[in-house]
Amino acid sequence: MSLSPPLSPSAVVTRLRAAGCVFAEDEADLLLAAARDAGHLFAMVESRADGLPLEHVLGWAQFRGHRFAVDPGVFVPRRRTEFLVEQAVALAPARAVVVDLCCGSGALGAALAASLERVELHAADVDPAAVRCARRNVAAAGGQVYEGDLFAPLPAATLRGRVDVLLANVPYVPTDEIDLLPPEARIHEARVALDGGADGLDVLRRVTADAGRWLAPGGHLLFETSERQVPRAVDTVVRGGLAPRVVTSEELYVTVVIGTRAAPGE
Repeated sequence: MSLSPPLSPSAVVTRLRAAGCVFAEDEADLLLAAARDAGHLFAMVESRADGLPLEHVLGWAQFRGHRFAVDPGVFVPRRRTEFLVEQAVALAPARAVVVDLCCGSGALGAALAASLERVELHAADVDPAAVRCARRNVAAAGGQVYEGDLFAPLPAATLRGRVDVLLANVPYVPTDEIDLLPPEARIHEARVALDGGADGLDVLRRVTADAGRWLAPGGHLLFETSERQVPRAVDTVVRGGLAPRVVTSEELYVTVVIGTRAAPGE
């Protein structure tokens, strides 16, 4: 099917629905609002119909009431992950030192910073495209973004032992299940942001092994995992010397594990 500009709103909906977009009407409204002209609208509609994630087409994602830039290839923050940030908001002191590991677009750290009084924000990712994107998103919070593997690029001399909240949105899809993901993720997001190794917990194990050295006394590590992975995920937290707690949201179908470093006297 080939359409030529200009496209009417109903034609946009029809094209998106034919391509399998479940929320065609809502997506059409967003594309129509973002279009600079008829040619731009046509290009965006065709890109979306070809399977490009809506957020990559628009160039932004909505997360906890804010719009964050999402560049092509960068992991799109999921709505369910708002639950993780909600838990972090409840645990963080008003003036918090926050680290966002595997930060992707930087949306998690930036959204947390927007909910707190004052934040010293650091973020890191191994993917250069994600780092470039995150630097734009954390700028409003005065945050710093580093390129490298997990804790390696962080300023250890000034940060280790001071982190109040460690957000670790680590990949947790088992390698053998990557091919089962929706094409939007499998084809258009960096594999390093999805692949968690044989059982999905390889990256998590590396994070929990070092997290206790970076957390301040009473500080918290938070990460998402699947329900079936919870027992092993909790075990990695315990092995890292942290006290685990599991919280879930049935509405968002998400499980978050919180690991806390003991405060003095505990």
